[in-house]
Amino acid sequence: MDRTDRISEEVKKELSDLIQNHIKDPRLPDFVSVTEVSVTKDLRYAKAYISVLGDDNLKKGALNALKSASGYIRHEIGKRINLRYTPEFRFELDQSIEHGMYLSKLIDETVGRKKDSNSGESQKNESSVETKSDG
Repeated sequence: MDRTDRISEEVKKELSDLIQNHIKDPRLPDFVSVTEVSVTKDLRYAKAYISVLGDDNLKKGALNALKSASGYIRHEIGKRINLRYTPEFRFELDQSIEHGMYLSKLIDETVGRKKDSNSGESQKNESSVETKSDG
C-alpha cells in the first residue's frame, strides 16, 4: 500500500465521520456512506464516491449538500489530518451497491424460475409414472 492509498483511507475514515456526525444539512439523508476516496498523487484533489439509498431526488439532494459543504469538509479534514495540502473534494454517486442489488435480484428471479420449471417437470414425471403403474 503506497502513501496515496494510506492517505485515501484516512481521508475516507474522516470524511465518513464528518458526514455522519457533523454535517447538519436537511438534504443529507441518514443512509449516506462513503464507499471509496481516491486522492491524487500531489494531494490536491480527492474524488469521493458516495452511496445514497433512496430515489434520484434524494441522491441529487445529498450530492448538492456535500458540494455546498465542501469548504467546511476541506477545512475539517485539514485540521484532522496533518498534510501539506488538503485536497479539494469532488463528490460522485457510487452506483455499485445498487447495481449489485439489481444483479442479485435477477439471479434470485432466475433461480426461482428454474426451481418452478423443475418442480413442474417432476410433477409431470410423477403423474406419468402413476398412470403407467395403474394400467
